Amino acid sequence: MPVRQRHAVVAGAGIGGLTAALALTRQGWKVTVCERADGPTAVGAGIVLAPNALRAFDAIGFDPAPGAGRAAAVAMGLRRPGGAWLNRADPAALAARYGRAPLALHRAELTAALAAELPEGVLRYGAAVTAVDEAGGLALVRTAAGDLTADAVVAADGIHSPLRRRHFPDHPGLHYSGETAWRTVLPAGAAPEGIEAAETWGRGRRFGTVPLAGGGLYVYATAVVPEGYRPTDVRTELLRRFGTWHHPVPALLDRIDPGQVLQHDLYDLAAPLPRLHHGRTAWIGDAAHAMTPNLGQGGCQAVEDAVVLAHLLTRPDVPAALAAYTRARLARTDAIRVRARRAGRVAALGHPLAVAARDLAFRAVPARASLRALDDLFNGFALPGRAA
Repeated sequence: MPVRQRHAVVAGAGIGGLTAALALTRQGWKVTVCERADGPTAVGAGIVLAPNALRAFDAIGFDPAPGAGRAAAVAMGLRRPGGAWLNRADPAALAARYGRAPLALHRAELTAALAAELPEGVLRYGAAVTAVDEAGGLALVRTAAGDLTADAVVAADGIHSPLRRRHFPDHPGLHYSGETAWRTVLPAGAAPEGIEAAETWGRGRRFGTVPLAGGGLYVYATAVVPEGYRPTDVRTELLRRFGTWHHPVPALLDRIDPGQVLQHDLYDLAAPLPRLHHGRTAWIGDAAHAMTPNLGQGGCQAVEDAVVLAHLLTRPDVPAALAAYTRARLARTDAIRVRARRAGRVAALGHPLAVAARDLAFRAVPARASLRALDDLFNGFALPGRAA
């Protein structure tokens, strides 16, 4: 008698959900990805894939940027508003220590590349998952486009995860970091030449640039503001906050398209979930452990989650595999969430004396020590049962 092909439903077609779908497909699962949006969108921002995420993609045989080569590798430096460097990371040193340097991509290009690897018919748009119930040893998945049965459900439904709220009703939910972020991508040729990957820290304000594979430039800014603050004129607001900063900040602000600027308040989970699974459902990415972007690990941890989960789901007992997933991922992801929150507090300092002490401390740290501080992040990915 032929063995029945197991079926997984993935709620959400973001980076984590699509990575999980691809990894499970390559493990022999039938997969259905249910996405609430009506179709793919090109609106978005950049993402820096750190060495740990690249290693996770290697584990499932996926190249996130074929042909990008070393030219797309990035390493972030830190500056003051007047332009002085506090420290500068060397991509060659990163590659030597971790096997490769980080790789920066447009998020829409990464999700498109992941989707292109999936079999036809896997992706279903306009099909938000509204509930998951256990029924006869399977999961009954309620969606806007009809019900599905599944052996396993991957909740990749984002920072405001309805499935998280439904299954963990006593969890305190999200915590506002105190900062909002503006993000956009300038197309190739729209930005001055020679811009480096760098972040500039002022008093309660930050501005960052990251060259992307493909030639675009990811531009972002943050500011300490009340939750829900939304200026009526984005360009005027950004010029008011950053228009006197070092080159090329003012020139970049002149070239942005305000209609393509995303603004989101920055949140993380107020506390860890008690576990990352419930019955036949597992949570990944922001749905599982929303974190602020201060370490650049939100998307990277979603990729790690997806690859580890698919690896464990090679086991025949799905509930036991999901329990093993919690054991494998909860401590690491929560430690990174807490570390990102603390890093954000340092970056958002506003008092002049505190800012001066912070900047002096960063300038005094040797480059080798700065790299060592990244070891647990960049070398931390491993499939359960295998060495890192």
